[in-house]
Amino acid sequence: MSIHASVLSRRNVIAGGLYGLLIGDAVGRCYEFKPAADLPPPEAIAMRPPSGYPATYPFVPAGTWTDDGAQALALLDSLLECGRLDLEDFGARLLAWCDEGAYTPDGQVFDIGMQTARAFSRMRAGIPAARAGDAHEHANGNGALMRVLPLALWHRGADAELVRLAIEQGRPTHGHPRSGVACATYCLLARRLLQGETAEVETLASGLREFLNDDERVQLDVLMTAPQRAHPAGTGYVVDTFWSALRALEASSYDAVIRAAVGFGNDTDTTACIAGGLAGIRFGIEGIPADWKDELRGRDRVEGLLERLARV
Repeated sequence: MSIHASVLSRRNVIAGGLYGLLIGDAVGRCYEFKPAADLPPPEAIAMRPPSGYPATYPFVPAGTWTDDGAQALALLDSLLECGRLDLEDFGARLLAWCDEGAYTPDGQVFDIGMQTARAFSRMRAGIPAARAGDAHEHANGNGALMRVLPLALWHRGADAELVRLAIEQGRPTHGHPRSGVACATYCLLARRLLQGETAEVETLASGLREFLNDDERVQLDVLMTAPQRAHPAGTGYVVDTFWSALRALEASSYDAVIRAAVGFGNDTDTTACIAGGLAGIRFGIEGIPADWKDELRGRDRVEGLLERLARV
């Protein structure tokens, strides 16, 4: 599977990546937890669902990102403030989101995964953030993958360091190496798109192996050979989310990518968030529909972070 990037300015693609993530999340929120058969037709999927459609979280205003976007902004803010990945600082910012509504457009928290909630309870009890996340095989939700893109937007070092940081940023909530390897592969994919290169997933995975330990290599094999690769379904399992997002990314425009991601049903906000971040890099900020950008809430916060990121 290969993904082609456009030749755009770095600022254009970085802004596209961050806005693409948040807008995909906000569009997908309306359709979350619905099976594909119950979704509107693709052309009707938008920031505001069709009249009469039973939107998920109907009390949440259109244009609002979910936990996906909030955690991504928390990660970016931590990286910019600390100048490095500091898991204790990042963990504190995640708790500030959960407990105080930080990194939301309006201070309201309405969506948090069960695995993430357990990790937050451990952090509140004094467990270090690096050891707070579940690490057993059945703890492979997509909560670390959904927020990792800002690391690739911020990082300027070698691929080997980016891979290690992508794995580490997941540990406060998702400690299994399968999740970590999915995050690392995604970050390398984002880096290639940021560089305007064609990104071959198989080539990336082959190169990634040299940066992994033995257990992580086993998990990379699981990721690359999983049945979800051929039959993605948009569920919350990190492997399925990864391949669902990449399948959606085969579409020919940003809005078509988001509609394809939502079209899988199930965890629609996260699939659209993960696909949307890469699509935003691929098509740039100008490739995102103007009405979707206009409807996104909390843009002042986003612009402030982008200004700081541009100075890195």
